[in-house]
Amino acid sequence: MASAQFFFCLAVLLAGTAASAQAKHSQCLDNPPNMSLRGGEAGVVVNDLPGGFRAYVTGAASSSHAIVLASDVFGFEAPLLRKIADNVSEAGYFVVVPDFFNGDYLDSSKNLTEWLMLHSPVKAAQDAKPLFAALKKEGKSIGVGGYCWGGKFSVEVAKTNDDVKVICISHPYSVTADDMKDVKCPIEILGGQYDSSTPPKLMYQFVHIPYYAKIFPGVAHGFACRYNTTDPFAVKTAKQALDLMIDWFDKYLK
Repeated sequence: MASAQFFFCLAVLLAGTAASAQAKHSQCLDNPPNMSLRGGEAGVVVNDLPGGFRAYVTGAASSSHAIVLASDVFGFEAPLLRKIADNVSEAGYFVVVPDFFNGDYLDSSKNLTEWLMLHSPVKAAQDAKPLFAALKKEGKSIGVGGYCWGGKFSVEVAKTNDDVKVICISHPYSVTADDMKDVKCPIEILGGQYDSSTPPKLMYQFVHIPYYAKIFPGVAHGFACRYNTTDPFAVKTAKQALDLMIDWFDKYLK
């Protein structure tokens, strides 16, 4: 009897450990960017932008409309993110993709909680104020698009920076319903049906006027910026998200 009880307790313990490990798993690290897709970029990397940032910059500097794209945890070097930036620039925008992490991108060898302590999107929103001020000084109307970590950054910017006129967040990480109460500009929220970071039930709490929200079926966290380029459904969904973002910017910046 004692032996049976021991194995029963062991089974419960192992099950609890597995559940705990599963609970700690973050989709933020799923499907890392395929760096072999690098090439054919229309923009360039520049150093020492206001605020001290490196950035991928694309589009006409003479444009009166600027978009700042905030990356997910994998950083501004991801090829698909740069492709998105190039596509946004083709719609008539000057696009800046800052390296908010100074090259210290998240990967499976790092602890997410510890990494976020070093790379707080709330602090980054404050650190980026000189960049936004410089864009405004050039006479540009400004929008912000954010993915995952960049979604939280975008919301913080929209709460604290009057220079930004519109934002779009795709599969955001760590955004709360309370955050939305303080957003000062129009916001578009693009989510995935199977996103555990921002599940549909949480998105339903993101009420803001004016706002637009869409939940894409059949996709998980990361669908808009690190999709499988060999999967037609994934490519189509990402294209739909991109088009919605550009349309949203056009509506409030042009």
